[in-house]
Amino acid sequence: MLTKIKKTVQSWIAAEARIAHKAGLTPNTVSALGVILGVVSGFAYWTAGTALTNPANQGYYLYRVYLFSAVLLMMASGFCDALDGALARLYVKPSAFGGFLDSLLDRYVEASVYCGLILGGLCDSLWGLLALIGSLLTSYTRARSEAAGVPMETIGIVERAERLLIIAVASIFNLVWPETSALRWSTIILALATNFTVLQRVIYFNKKVSSQQKK
Repeated sequence: MLTKIKKTVQSWIAAEARIAHKAGLTPNTVSALGVILGVVSGFAYWTAGTALTNPANQGYYLYRVYLFSAVLLMMASGFCDALDGALARLYVKPSAFGGFLDSLLDRYVEASVYCGLILGGLCDSLWGLLALIGSLLTSYTRARSEAAGVPMETIGIVERAERLLIIAVASIFNLVWPETSALRWSTIILALATNFTVLQRVIYFNKKVSSQQKK
């Protein structure tokens, strides 16, 4: 869904990419920074959840500090992911390995965030695991489909950008209105939406392959 406005976003971030290039940053450096920020974000989610179990030690205050840090780090990681792609397009000849590595690192970042939510008790473990599995399979179905020559970008209701945005918005809701349990509900929504996206992609791939075989 949000991938459909990707070209507009890429034009916006091109200016930041030029500044980063002048500062001596490379796509690999930015990618590494994005992964570090994403993993630390997952740890911050975990720490935020554990802080709630110790109210005698300013638990609620620490919870809000860690939760704010988590969403900020996650958004910074997402920005790095967009920036490294812009840098590569502008200043480095794109390579198959670069695209492969970037996609792989994205999965580590996303898995770290989900694991942080699950281990911190900020979501129900079952729904968290289903959301994690659905998210990984959403990316896997695209990779397998495109390896077979069937483009899969924009297919499905929730791609990576939407998934991270849902978690970010829910985190902000939990900061402002903690009684809403927004993160728990967002994980349930993601568990359902990601696995539905997998189904959408399976159906789309089957239709495309079937139509190609009839020609």
